[in-house]
Amino acid sequence: MSDVEANGTGSADGTNSTDGTDSGGESTFTVIVAAAANLGIAVAKAAAGLISGSSAMLSEAAHSVADTVTEVMLLAALKRSGKPADEEHPLGYGPERYIWAMLASIATFVGGAVFSIYDGVHTLVAGEELGDPLVSYIVLAVAFLLEGYSLRTGVKQVRREASRLRVPDAYYLRHTPDTAVKAVVMEDSAALAGLLLAAGGLLGGQLTGSGVWDGIASCLIGLLLVYVAWVLGRSNAQLLIGRPLPAAVRRGVREELLAVPQIVDVLELTTLIQGPTELLIAAKVDFRDMATAAEVEGACEEAEARLCERFPSVRRVYLDPTPGRARRAGGGP
Repeated sequence: MSDVEANGTGSADGTNSTDGTDSGGESTFTVIVAAAANLGIAVAKAAAGLISGSSAMLSEAAHSVADTVTEVMLLAALKRSGKPADEEHPLGYGPERYIWAMLASIATFVGGAVFSIYDGVHTLVAGEELGDPLVSYIVLAVAFLLEGYSLRTGVKQVRREASRLRVPDAYYLRHTPDTAVKAVVMEDSAALAGLLLAAGGLLGGQLTGSGVWDGIASCLIGLLLVYVAWVLGRSNAQLLIGRPLPAAVRRGVREELLAVPQIVDVLELTTLIQGPTELLIAAKVDFRDMATAAEVEGACEEAEARLCERFPSVRRVYLDPTPGRARRAGGGP
């Protein structure tokens, strides 16, 4: 994430957001729509592939099955990551979202990409008997409409969030920590491209009488899924390792801390994205030497209030009173 905050944390320049609405419910709806569409499509593609003998159609069936499994995992991620903090997990369950999302990207690779490439290579080596492609064309047309509707749902959410954060849609999609909606948009886009490849393979086989075109289409579908799985896996890995807030937002955090009268310097600042709407801020802060304990306590409360007001997704603020550099260098008390 470069200059885009998590949903509800504010605009790209670190100014106040228009609202702090949690988009978790919207993400859940987006994933449910995608899962329902893919489940029906997978059954239809498998039947059409068996009837027509098309390896590309069977690859597309595997693609849809992998997408369905992916979306079930994303639903689990959304549900489990929303659990409140407890004694066993004092910082909450937000990062669990990225574990399930990582597993979903692996499912896309294993369930879709590996099968598609294997089936395509097998077709190129052993050949295949072409059946009636009419059923496959019908299924592809219906699947295109359903996948298009699912993609439209995800794109609408992306556009709303990007507009609220005042950044380009593509920029938001690339950097958002909401990996659920990112996965849906990428997988549905890949699904539409895969449908076109499958149709091209069917048409090539129909015109030439050779199954080579179908095998090539199947391999291309597999390579497309490898790319999607790699992008999603990398995004989730970065968030699991620990991604800080972007530089512009960190500057905004420092501004808010230094605006508190009793704070004279921010010696060290650590920020962490725990989820799309869960941000953690920790800082070593130098308070005025003559500040009383009561004034330090009040300054901490004021700092947290200012940060939560400017960045509504801030959930935890930890401030550590630390002697300033000059005082430490001089050996002062």
